[in-house]
This record gives sequence, structure tokens and C-alpha cells, in this order.
Amino acid sequence: MAITNFVKRIQDVMRNDAGVNGDAQRIEQIVWILFLKIYDAKEEEWELVNEEYFSIIPEECKWRNWAVDNKDGEALTGDAILNYVNNTLFPTLKNLEIDDVTPMNQVIVKYAFEDANNYMKDGVLLRQVVNIIDEIDFTEYEERHAFGTIYESFLKDLQSAGNAGEFYTPRAVTDFMVEVIKPKLGEKVADFACGTGGFLVSALNAFEKQVGNSLENREIYNNSIYGVEKKALPHILCVTNMLLHDIDNPDIISGITQNII
Repeated sequence: MAITNFVKRIQDVMRNDAGVNGDAQRIEQIVWILFLKIYDAKEEEWELVNEEYFSIIPEECKWRNWAVDNKDGEALTGDAILNYVNNTLFPTLKNLEIDDVTPMNQVIVKYAFEDANNYMKDGVLLRQVVNIIDEIDFTEYEERHAFGTIYESFLKDLQSAGNAGEFYTPRAVTDFMVEVIKPKLGEKVADFACGTGGFLVSALNAFEKQVGNSLENREIYNNSIYGVEKKALPHILCVTNMLLHDIDNPDIISGITQNII
């Protein structure tokens, strides 16, 4: 897929939908769909390495079982996909049962959908957006990491789409902060107002250079960050950002929490 025009293609489709009002809603709409696509790709990896892996998402709600268009005329579209998303997918994911022993890589699904919304009212256009996102193969390392660059455009768009009082720190600033701090693999970096995860990503980039070919170091890398974000949209953006950077258990807490590392 030519992912360089990915954002523009989706925006062009959404502009024709009467339910999506402005950049903020457009971004939120893209992100919950994108999250499910990326999460499904990660689950494929987890299923390969762990025969006992059990998904928190019911089978019918997995991306592979409702979103993928096999070009056989059976894919949900029009009123059918709208009815499914609004009356099955969202209620199911918003009400997933979690407890103190639920792994973080499953807890994040419920967190991601607690305050998410489907704004689109045209099911044909929703199908088009889903198909565009499904073109990206997130199971391929190179394509997933190439998309990380495109993902930055979402975060830049938030600078103009966000509400007053919000500030999205430029990557140059977070990179400089990490350069000054000089984190070492084995240390843990925390951001208690992490927003979309810019500072955490800069820290991960520094850790990545120290991992090498060691599986032990890779596990340390996977547990090297912790974040808290109060608002729903930045939270799901951050979690998605962490998954794109191969953090399998994004320890990103939604809302104000008493948990202190």
C-alpha cells in the first residue's frame, strides 16, 4: 500500500459523511478503527508465540471477522455495518469485563472504547474507510514502522483540532528532553500526563538503540514505559502509538489513577 497518502484518502471519504463534524471528530473516528486493525495484527503475533493466548475480544468483534472485505460480496456495508458497529461492536467493547489480574494488553481495549464514539452515519462510506485502513499490513515489521511516520500526521493535526488548553509537544522538544536525560535500558520512564505519548516514544527510540539482538533486552524494552492520560482521545492515540513501537503491554492508564510505580 502507498501509505504516504493514507490520511488524505480517509479524510476525502469522511468529508462526505454528514455525521463527522470537523477535524477533531474525523481524527477520533480514524483512531478507533485504526486501533482495532493494529490490535488484531498484534493478536496474530501473540497467538503464534503463545498457544494458550486468550483474546478478551469476542470472536465476532475481532477485526478479521467483521472488517476484512474478502471481495466475495459478504462484507458488511451500508445499514448493516452501521447497525453492527453501533449496536454490537461498541456496546461489547465498552462493557468488557476486566479485573486486577487482566493483562494490560487486554485492559487497554476496554480503556480505548470507554469514551469512543462512531460519528459516521453513512455505512457505505464507513466501509470505504475500513477498507483503506485494512490495506496496511501491520503484521509486517517494515510496513508497521513505516506507518509510524505517517502516524505523526495525526498528532500534528491535533495541534489545530484540539481544545483550548491542550498542548501537543513537538517531537524535537521531546527528543531533546530525552537527549538530556540519557535513559538507560533497565530504567523505567514515566509520564503522568502523557498525552499522545510523544515523550515516551522519544524515550523508546533511545532504548531501541540499546536492545541489540538480545531477547532479554527486548523484554526489558517492552516494560520500560509507564503513562497516565486523563482524556479519552489522547489516551487511545498514545496506546496505538505504543503498539506501533512494539510495546506489547502498553502500561498507559486511562484517567486519574492512584497507581504509582
